Amino acid sequence: MENNNTFRKLLIWQKSMTLVTEIFKEVKTFPSDELYALTSQIKRSATSIPSNIAEGYGRDGLKDYLRFLNIALSSLFELQTQIEIAYNLKFLKEDNFKKLYENTREIERMLTSFIKKIKA
Repeated sequence: MENNNTFRKLLIWQKSMTLVTEIFKEVKTFPSDELYALTSQIKRSATSIPSNIAEGYGRDGLKDYLRFLNIALSSLFELQTQIEIAYNLKFLKEDNFKKLYENTREIERMLTSFIKKIKA
């Protein structure tokens, strides 16, 4: 399992994995009637980010890699929208929302930059 050339070394993947952990902790406080609605959607979009970064890394060729990185970015935008909805519905406290949102913005900047670098 010790492979020096792995997606696990990508800072974007590491930060998105940390974000998943933070998201899963936060949604535990959501109302139970949201378990199969917004809570489930938030978990899916959050886990999609590092999953697509990893899957793209394992693909042959840059075109496929870029496609999966763009899916990860789309999932990130979806997550940003969902946590804002959760905040508007008072499921998230303001300080928790701001922290999560800023973490998503940091990953967004990194992922966008990484995509541009690969395209160049």
